[in-house]
Amino acid sequence: MTLDVSGVDVSLAGTRILDDVSTTVPDGRLVGVVGPNGAGKSTLLRAMNGVVDPDAGTVLVDGEAVHDLSSKAASRRIATVPQDTHVSFDFTVRQTVEMGRHPHQPRFGSDSDPDAVDRAMERAEVAQFADRDVTSLSGGEKQRVLLARALAQDAPILLLDEPTASLDVNHQVRTLELVRGLADSDDRAVVAAIHDLDLAARYCDELVLVADGEVLDSGLPRDVLTPEAIRSAFDARVAVGTDPATGSPTVTPLPDADADLDARVHVLGGGDTATPLVRELVDAGAAVSVGPVVAGDTDHETAERFGLDCVTVDPFGPPGDEADARAREHVAAADAVVVAADAADWGANASLRSAAERAVVVGETALGDAGTASTRVATGDVADAVAALDDAGGRPAVADGGSD
Repeated sequence: MTLDVSGVDVSLAGTRILDDVSTTVPDGRLVGVVGPNGAGKSTLLRAMNGVVDPDAGTVLVDGEAVHDLSSKAASRRIATVPQDTHVSFDFTVRQTVEMGRHPHQPRFGSDSDPDAVDRAMERAEVAQFADRDVTSLSGGEKQRVLLARALAQDAPILLLDEPTASLDVNHQVRTLELVRGLADSDDRAVVAAIHDLDLAARYCDELVLVADGEVLDSGLPRDVLTPEAIRSAFDARVAVGTDPATGSPTVTPLPDADADLDARVHVLGGGDTATPLVRELVDAGAAVSVGPVVAGDTDHETAERFGLDCVTVDPFGPPGDEADARAREHVAAADAVVVAADAADWGANASLRSAAERAVVVGETALGDAGTASTRVATGDVADAVAALDDAGGRPAVADGGSD
């Protein structure tokens, strides 16, 4: 059963919360809604389940408008796990989960699936609490009870609003493994608003990135979670890499740049020597490009994590004509070229240094003749050396070392 959201606008108390939001969730898919606090994620889920009437647009379940359905008919199609776990009544856990069967209760007679409640409690791992008052449970335990209630509802579409917010690490993983299984084995369409970007990337087939009530991007997690997109949505600097254990994208928050280094810098690589230079220059606010570096090595991964333009070459081989041409374009466009002394003469680096108007060499290893004036600096002084470029002289000022 497909959930189709098309051109939805929602205003609350005179404030536009959602603006022309569209997305489609087919059965068998887990779609994560991610974005900063106040982006409109919860409002989007409330529009999907019919609680909020949109000012414009439609929410369809297999072609039927959710907002035209009766409450009972909508509940047979869509189940929701809310973010708020507050429960004010003294019902037992079993009684609370039994509420999920209400849409399936005939006016006369008994429930056609009497085992549904027990199955739901087992799957949500709350069967041991069956006879306890739900108000006596912790926030995380209540969250799992509400998940069990939604499972008992046995709807083909499941909406979850921050399902891991109150859970410890163990139950975060267990919950999302369960939700992932609902999409895979039960063939349900699942939408989850998730604040943890790493978990969202790990478990979701697709992500919808929302900010200021608009969809900024949607698609595969690797395509959506880029440093540029996260900066736009969250106003945060991040590095995006690949988790070696899961193979999914991982997002590492970074502090704001220490300075605003208004310079384009190209970093030459080799033997993982570019990595610390890239980190320092990015932290200083420079616009950085990298290469040539070996595809798949640490220098390449670092450039990828920061979303930098990177020239790569195959292992154990010289750069081809295309890679050499791209590297020379970056060198020509850069305000400065930076290279670790250990790698200054490796491969094409000496030739690329000779093509640079300004070069900063970091470290103490002796250099061959590159045909260009270079400034030698100590590690940690790279950003200062680039910032102190002597434009009149066409070369960097000397910082913590002499010119070669």
